[in-house]
Amino acid sequence: MLVSLQKALNQRAQDGLLRQRRLLDSPQAEHIVADAQPYLSFCSNDYLGLANHPKLVAAMQQAAGDSGVGSGASGLVTGHHRYHDELEKQLAKFVNLPAALLFSTGYMANIGVLGALVGRGDAIFADKLNHACLNDGGYYSLAEFKRFAHNDVQALEKLLKASTAKHKIIAVDAVFSMDGDIAPIPEYLALCEQYDAYLYIDDAHGFGVLGKHGAGTLGHFNLKSPRIIMMATLGKAAGVAGAFVAGEQVVIDYLIQTAKSYVYSTPAPPALSATLSASVKLIESGDDLRAHLYDLIALLKAELKLNKWQLMPSTTSVQPLIIGDNFKAVAVSKYLQAVGILVPAIRPPTVPVNTARLRISLSAAHSKEDVLRLISALQEAEKELT
Repeated sequence: MLVSLQKALNQRAQDGLLRQRRLLDSPQAEHIVADAQPYLSFCSNDYLGLANHPKLVAAMQQAAGDSGVGSGASGLVTGHHRYHDELEKQLAKFVNLPAALLFSTGYMANIGVLGALVGRGDAIFADKLNHACLNDGGYYSLAEFKRFAHNDVQALEKLLKASTAKHKIIAVDAVFSMDGDIAPIPEYLALCEQYDAYLYIDDAHGFGVLGKHGAGTLGHFNLKSPRIIMMATLGKAAGVAGAFVAGEQVVIDYLIQTAKSYVYSTPAPPALSATLSASVKLIESGDDLRAHLYDLIALLKAELKLNKWQLMPSTTSVQPLIIGDNFKAVAVSKYLQAVGILVPAIRPPTVPVNTARLRISLSAAHSKEDVLRLISALQEAEKELT
């Protein structure tokens, strides 16, 4: 077995797909220290720059003193702390849905929800570019798993029309983590109404950034329906960790009883929930942060002038620069690293073959000068590497 594992690793290296970890020696921020070197970072999903916010640091310190550092037991035993409960109610109100349930990670949320709500005889309809955790949730559920072309409403409708499944769920990313585009959520909801389906959206990259006061993609489209179930992670724009699922009260009550990744897990420490309560307040009052972030997005798109590499048509914090070849994408990333800028190279299987890219992640913590520095470095990189 060990020989087979090493052979597989060697093949990854040969294909330009071997990944490496960096050792971070600073708080998460726009300027970090990694592997003992200072860098301007465009790697983080900390879209509002809250991961090192002094109010959140203070909230965590105080809450740890109040509640300790661990939850100690399953949420269905003695692990559900008052801080957890208050945060669930706060999040439900913020996203304008009746109830919410915390999970330790977005991955655990997606496999738990889909595994609980559908099974044999049911069907899940999933965008082909969905995040891996939505796909895994679909496979683990044992429901029929149907995939449709990216954002293709007509293809989805054909699948729904032909389906004889007892229960049907459309499961999609709201903002796609590698392309940065927004799913046609209103059209999907209309199909749910027409074909008696439910809509499950993963709003990991929309929550905190899109919609009125950052409430997410549902707010962006001004949508509300009992057919909607949403998930959002809390380690991106919220700056901390974890995830939550929100929907009708009966859905949340059912998940508490049946979502295995909730039932059989110890909840995150209560202090994290207290910190997240402070984070949600900052998000809700963070219109100036979002305005600055969108100014930076506009600046990048207006000023980056390249001949061969192209930004994808994203209007969100995720700005992918398509390079194409795996080795070339890594070479560009290494070029930027050599001049003190970190931008990750994303390769298959995370993205389709021949679409290797740099995933530029913008944050409200960046300055215009930071973005202009990136633009200059990318333009020099294209001159030298193509």
